[in-house]
Amino acid sequence: MKSDKELGKIATKVRKEILMMSYKAQVGHVGSSYSIVEILIELYFRILRVNHASPKMPSRDRFILSKGHAAPALYAVLKERGFLSQKHLNQYCRDGGLLEEHPSHTVNGIEVSTGSLGHGLSIGIGMALAAKIKKSTYKVFVLLSDAECDEGETWEAILSAAHHNLDNLIVYLDYNKVQALGKKIDILNIEPLTNKWEAFGWSVAEADGHDFASLHNAYLSILQTGNPKVVICHTVRGKGVSFMEHVTEWHYLNPTKQHVRKALRELR
Repeated sequence: MKSDKELGKIATKVRKEILMMSYKAQVGHVGSSYSIVEILIELYFRILRVNHASPKMPSRDRFILSKGHAAPALYAVLKERGFLSQKHLNQYCRDGGLLEEHPSHTVNGIEVSTGSLGHGLSIGIGMALAAKIKKSTYKVFVLLSDAECDEGETWEAILSAAHHNLDNLIVYLDYNKVQALGKKIDILNIEPLTNKWEAFGWSVAEADGHDFASLHNAYLSILQTGNPKVVICHTVRGKGVSFMEHVTEWHYLNPTKQHVRKALRELR
C-alpha cells in the first residue's frame, strides 16, 4: 500500500492533469473536481478491488461517481491506475475523443453513465441488492455531492438502503459546502447532516477529505458495521490552488492561460 506522501504526489499530478484538461477543452468544473481528488485516490489506490487488466471481472468492486460533472478528476485517477492513457486525457471533450464532459459507461473502468444529479445512489442500491441476491462479495461505492442532498430521491435512496440492510454499500459524501450558485447554508441548509444519516439507519464517519490518514481511518471505523455506511468528507472547493478555494464561480469557470500559469506555480 502506498504511503500518504506517495499519494500526495499523485494528488498533485492529478490536479495538474485536471487543470490542463479543462484549459485545453475550455470546459469547467475544475473546483468541483479538485474537492474530490484525495477521495478518489484513497479509493483507487487503497480500497477498491479493481484491476485495469481485467476491468469487468465479476468480483470487482463497483464505483459510481454520482456528481458526474467532476469527471476530469475520475479520468485523471483512472489514468494513474492504468485504465486510461495520456492520449485519452489529451482528447477530453474533443471531436473523436473517448472522454465526454460527464462519465460514460463506454469508458474503460467506468460502471455507469452519470451526471443527472441525484440518481447515483439509487443505481448503487440496485447494484448492492444484486450482489446480495447473487451472494457476491463485491462492494458498491458511491461518491455523492452535498448538493445532491437537496434532492428527494437521495433521501428515498438512503431510506431504502437501510431498509434492505445493504452493508455492502458505502457512500463518500463530498461536503465542500458550495454548490453551483452559492453556499449550501444559503441555498438549502442540510445540517445536522451526521444526525440525519444516522437517523435513517446508516453508520456514519467523518473525515478531512484532503487527508489520506483521516480518510482511511474513517473507512476502517465503519467497515465492520452491519449497516450501509457513509463517510462525510469535509472538503474545499478548488482545493490546492489559492485563488480557486471556496470560490463558487470555479464550479463552471474555464481557466485562462493566466490562471494556468498561476495554478501551476502552486501545484508543486
